[in-house]
Amino acid sequence: MRLSFRIKHYFFSAFREFFVHHHGSLEFRAKVFALVIAANENAKVENFIVVKDIALNIYNGDTDRANLLMISAKELVQKVRDDNELDIDSLIESIIKELRIVPRYAKKIDIKALKPLLLLTHDADTRLYQERILEFLENLKNEILNKKD
Repeated sequence: MRLSFRIKHYFFSAFREFFVHHHGSLEFRAKVFALVIAANENAKVENFIVVKDIALNIYNGDTDRANLLMISAKELVQKVRDDNELDIDSLIESIIKELRIVPRYAKKIDIKALKPLLLLTHDADTRLYQERILEFLENLKNEILNKKD
C-alpha cells in the first residue's frame, strides 16, 4: 500500500464516521466479509486481497474506498482472533441488528461475491462451516428483503 494511504488510514480510523461517505454501509460490508474470513482460523493475506478485488468492483475502481473496506474487514477479523470483545457469534448478532435497523443493507450481501473466499480454504470442515455461514447470510438477506415488501 502507498505511504499516503497508510497515513490517511490512521487519520481516518480515528474519525472514520465523519470523513468516510456512507461509513455505515462500508462497515456493514466489512462485517460480512470478516464473518466469512474469521470462520477460517488459517486465513491469510490472500483473503484480504480477494476482499480488495471485490471492493474495487463494488466501488467502481475507487482504490481508497476498496482499501478502507479491506482494512476494516482485517481489523474485525483481528478482533475476533485476539479474543477481545468480538467473536463470530457477536459478529452475527451485529449483522442481524444492523439489518433490523437498516433493512436496505440486505442488498449489500452478495453471496456470489463472497464465494471466492471459500476457494482459499483448504480444510474441508472449515469450508463446510463457511458454506453454512453463506447459507445463513442468504437466508437472512431473503428474510429481510421479503419482510420489506
